[in-house]
Amino acid sequence: MENSTEIVSFVLAAYGNIGKLKYLYFSIMLLWYLSICVFNTILIVVIYMDRRLHEPMYILSCNLFVNEIGGSTSVYPILLSQMFSDTHEVTLPWCFLQMCCLYTCGSVEFCSFAAMAYDRYVCICHPLHYNVIMSTGRVGVIILIIWMYSFVNFIFSFSLIINLTFCGNVIDKVFCDHHLVIKLACSVSILHSISDLLFAFITMVIPFILISVSYMKILSVCLNTSKENKQKAVTTCTPQIVTLSNMFVGCIFHFMDSRFDAAHVPDKVRIILSVYLLICQPMITPFIYGLKLPKIRQSCKRFLFENRK
Repeated sequence: MENSTEIVSFVLAAYGNIGKLKYLYFSIMLLWYLSICVFNTILIVVIYMDRRLHEPMYILSCNLFVNEIGGSTSVYPILLSQMFSDTHEVTLPWCFLQMCCLYTCGSVEFCSFAAMAYDRYVCICHPLHYNVIMSTGRVGVIILIIWMYSFVNFIFSFSLIINLTFCGNVIDKVFCDHHLVIKLACSVSILHSISDLLFAFITMVIPFILISVSYMKILSVCLNTSKENKQKAVTTCTPQIVTLSNMFVGCIFHFMDSRFDAAHVPDKVRIILSVYLLICQPMITPFIYGLKLPKIRQSCKRFLFENRK
């Protein structure tokens, strides 16, 4: 207990000594963060301004764009400030706040994909009832449930660590990691040890089951009909398969880096892999679910160029 009272901050040890390269890294990360915010914000504004885009698919996409900004903001400002820090310390409240925002946004991401898969299932398999089942009001309720479900998930996990006493304060990552924080506790129960796996199951596996069921039904309907419907099924499924694959690859890197000894992996490679999801996903989403869609692309052109004339 005596040691635990001295722990008022955690040290993010993965930064190491980057020397003069910190200016280069800072410039790259700042530009990347600003690009994430700009691209996602433009798409949010375009969908909000253009009433033709007030459809379930685009509203759910808009929720994804908001989530990408929120998830990035939970990491990048602290990451940028730590590049110029000599101690790389972050206080316990800020560390817990970062985990809350980061893991909640991660859960929202997977749940949003599940909602979008359900939307496509209703659109393709029950087209005559689509406007009734996926009304604007019901989509709003779905989005509210997604955020509440994700927040409650993390609060459950967070309740297990908030009262822990810590005998160490070094986290070998560039951000606060749930599992590594628990490992620093003076004593932990089995429930503490598996809490992040339980959170991962609720966050990823349950939405993945819903996504799989939705797309299996879509494929079963489309593949037994015309060639045009088969093409429609492929067009519908491919973007989400690509995005989900990227998400799962990033999550695998994250969990392996937290749970297994990666001393044989070069530090820079390990850091890049651990933040792979935080770097790539917020930039992939606006392209796959935004600029790739013809209606959003046309609206962006009107918003950015025609309004200036």
